[in-house]
Amino acid sequence: MKLSLDKTLSLVALSVVGALGTLPAYAALEDQAYEVVNIEDFDLKGTLPDTQRGYGMGINADGEMVGVSRGRKKLRDEDVDDGIIDVEDGIAPEEQITFSVDEPIIANNFTFISSANQPAGEWVPTFDSLGGSTAPNTTPPNSVDAIYYGINDAGIKVGSVSAPEKKLTYEGDNEDQEFWYYRDFELRAIAKKADGSEVEIAPPFTTYVYEAENEAPVDVLVGGWSVAANINNNQQVVGYASTDISDFGADRIKACFGDDVTLPLDICVQANQFPSATGSRNIQYQTRAFVWDLDNAGGVTATELPLGLTPAADSELIFTAQGLGINSSGVVAGRSDTYRDGDTDDRRLDAGYWLQEANDSGTEAYVFKPVPFPDREYYNTIAYDVNDDGLLIGTYDRYIEGYLRTKFFTFDTVNGGQITTPLDFYGNISDLSSTPRDINNQGKVVGSIDITHDKETPRPRSGFLYDSAAAELVDLNKVLTCESKGLEADGNGSWKRHEVQVTDGTGLELSYRAEIRVVDADSIAEDGTIVGTAFVRKPMYQVDLNGDLVLENGQPVFELNANGQPLTSFLPRAVVLKPSNGAICTYVDPDDDDAPYERKGAAGLGWLMLLPLLWVRRKIIG
Repeated sequence: MKLSLDKTLSLVALSVVGALGTLPAYAALEDQAYEVVNIEDFDLKGTLPDTQRGYGMGINADGEMVGVSRGRKKLRDEDVDDGIIDVEDGIAPEEQITFSVDEPIIANNFTFISSANQPAGEWVPTFDSLGGSTAPNTTPPNSVDAIYYGINDAGIKVGSVSAPEKKLTYEGDNEDQEFWYYRDFELRAIAKKADGSEVEIAPPFTTYVYEAENEAPVDVLVGGWSVAANINNNQQVVGYASTDISDFGADRIKACFGDDVTLPLDICVQANQFPSATGSRNIQYQTRAFVWDLDNAGGVTATELPLGLTPAADSELIFTAQGLGINSSGVVAGRSDTYRDGDTDDRRLDAGYWLQEANDSGTEAYVFKPVPFPDREYYNTIAYDVNDDGLLIGTYDRYIEGYLRTKFFTFDTVNGGQITTPLDFYGNISDLSSTPRDINNQGKVVGSIDITHDKETPRPRSGFLYDSAAAELVDLNKVLTCESKGLEADGNGSWKRHEVQVTDGTGLELSYRAEIRVVDADSIAEDGTIVGTAFVRKPMYQVDLNGDLVLENGQPVFELNANGQPLTSFLPRAVVLKPSNGAICTYVDPDDDDAPYERKGAAGLGWLMLLPLLWVRRKIIG
């Protein structure tokens, strides 16, 4: 959507953001077409069967993709057994996952792999068990949550898993309850090699020692946490792990030994481990960044990376450092607690990187280098990744026109200097929030960016591609081929949206136009292949108060608006894009905001320059 002048960032706002630099030479990244290659019948092959949402997470040089499916579809057993419902083309209600020690543990995250060459078919997501997880449609339901974050060129995949469910015989007043349910840990780093063997990477801290006066110490398994966020081609895994428990978490464990506690110890601990409705947990940990070196025999050598500050010996605060990206030289991108500009009164969880330097003893050890920011008005900074040339990518938050926005930055870790905030669309720096996800060794960056300037409402987003050498950023939706957007030839030399026809259980017919929009680009290979997430349009179906599908004549019934018309919505699917020799789609749908870019001259753009300013990379940062 073209931006009107009054919606772009004003010169006054620009002067608040930071000092101006020099605009590099114009490049033609916008002239390269991209094709969505995992399309079938104007739909995306982008999630596992019996799941609602799919996300592309990483891709390697061999075109092997890893992804995650989320949201088990809730179908009644008799409907599944009879085979009378096919809602793959629509929105089946998602299984509502709740966590309670009184109910079986049901996982909601499922790992998959995909490629152009695999037995299941070209780019078909194939369930890939991790840490003992089972497929979404298995009975009993899978209890292991599994997530892939990345894959290297040797096919080693990394991510995190939970422990499987355990049971303990119930003793209490509920006559209908047979067991309590718990597991040994909630988050554990894991690597899966190309031969299928797995290497579980435990954190240093998993057990709390409870000591009461005049009593023997008791070892309490709390599990700790660890996450493998990325891996380089030297089999170095980067992530973060627990090194101790927080004081508040220790107090919660101590409370489990209270005289008034009726729950068994393991169950009391689990109740404090489960997330609340807001996602918070009672048990938190001291967390540090780690590099784990994998050997060919399945061994792991752990290196704890230092914090960006030295806590006081008697401090009761929680300190955190997280590694999120790593290059082939072992340079790590992430964030750590640090004192901004050395000011001990200004503690921040700030973007930075770790590299090895010689110490006084002549050996090399990792040191933390904070990313330099021009002033104190840069908040919530994170570094997501760094390429082999030392170009680091990350984000900061900053107030622009009175609103806190997230901006994408790059930083040269080799030559130093200042951070660079890339120009947004149409050659300016605006209040569009942007988040980079990955950078390759060609200096190409992918991520997501706002595409409207609404102030008070959530903004739609698009996946972007940025060329750091040319300082050019494009909306990936604007460089797609027509077929990649859900269009088909109209027989008259132009294009039209493919029409989808669906009938529900009442006989009501719905006709809607196929639509595909790339909303996040998460990983880019050296050949330019991009994986991420796209929205696809689907019909909506009614559910009852129990969350079950409303059926008539054995078929689901459309959700209707106030005028009795069927509703549609967008669902996320993993998407794979490749550079194409085809043409960028120039067709403009009357209702389409994705008009292609028009080349712009340089007149009047002298003041639109790069600013030397200063998700997490892997979708979550615990």
